[in-house]
Amino acid sequence: MPLALWALTLSAFAIGTTEFVIVGLIPTIANDLSVSLPSAGLLVSLYALGVAVGAPVLTALTGKLNRKWLLIGLMSLFILGNMLAWAAPGYNSLIVARILTGLAHGVFFSIGSTIATRLVSKEKEASAIALMFTGLTVALVTGVPLGTWIGQHFGWRATFLVVSALGLIAMIGSAILVPNNLKQSPSASLVKQMSVLVKPRLLLVYAMTAVGYGGTFVAFTFLASILESVSGFPSSSTGLIMLVYGVSVAIGNIWGGKMADRIGPISALSYIFLALAAVLVLFYFTAPYPWLALITVLLWGAFAFGNVPGLQVYVVQIAERETPHAVDVASGLNIAAFNVGIALGAFIGGHIVDQYRLIDTAWVGAVIVLVALVLTRFSGYLDKKDRFTVQLNNV
Repeated sequence: MPLALWALTLSAFAIGTTEFVIVGLIPTIANDLSVSLPSAGLLVSLYALGVAVGAPVLTALTGKLNRKWLLIGLMSLFILGNMLAWAAPGYNSLIVARILTGLAHGVFFSIGSTIATRLVSKEKEASAIALMFTGLTVALVTGVPLGTWIGQHFGWRATFLVVSALGLIAMIGSAILVPNNLKQSPSASLVKQMSVLVKPRLLLVYAMTAVGYGGTFVAFTFLASILESVSGFPSSSTGLIMLVYGVSVAIGNIWGGKMADRIGPISALSYIFLALAAVLVLFYFTAPYPWLALITVLLWGAFAFGNVPGLQVYVVQIAERETPHAVDVASGLNIAAFNVGIALGAFIGGHIVDQYRLIDTAWVGAVIVLVALVLTRFSGYLDKKDRFTVQLNNV
């Protein structure tokens, strides 16, 4: 893999850290800025809003810009947003900082996916996307605990300062390593680019992404609580378990990308969704037994984010066929779909915890992942039908 991909991976790590680290800092921020916990929690929701808006809309508006310089501009906005968070005098200014950073996040992952595919040969596209997204997945379970630790010991502002430094290193790496003459899709008008929203095949992929990714987060959102309350692990050890889980996630992410390259995204996603649902059901039964729970969690990590490269490369493939003038926008909407999945998964998981038991999030998550499997197989059926129609027309 070219060195430029590692610059993208570091950028993804910094962006992933700043997105999720706020969860661990909410009590500290609420206390420091004298706001309620629900108000501090809005910093998570508004960031996600920035991602959801920034991904499709700003990607469409920046369609004519050189990909490398757009990438550098996005990292500059990311650094600015985190520096504003570091210097924020109050709650309102922190909200503005978070929204700005979310805007950069959304566009980065939409164009980052297409940049990654342009850096490698056709048969390595999913692996390239997987490598880039490894930065995000590793951030979930390494950068976030580290950032939380920094915030708790040196103040929450210090966390944003450190993330800004990471963003600066990533930006310099991109400026040096990413080629200036990257191929990009021909630009079109904003209205034409947003036509992806009326393409049934793309909407189906977005549903696969939101449901498949969201199913994981029904239980993942409460994994630490399950490990402590159901499995009986002391709170001091859950951080280490999450760290090891992160290694498993990174391996599974790369493995998922290689599988998508080898057998195609639909087949790879089918196997991954089926395995993920099985592991979640298994966790429902093994959670009360510490060592069995630990082994199951490691298996879970291997499959939990293995669907990311397959989903992202699949939406690019469909977009190149359905809306070749708006591939980046289609990719950006899939990033928005990931965030919708996270939000819905966490919401459903919270409802389950409130009404039933913590461990019930595991089997509910499995059922939702199976819905994603059904959607995936249906999309694969439509692919075969389209290929058959093309063959008939060519006869």
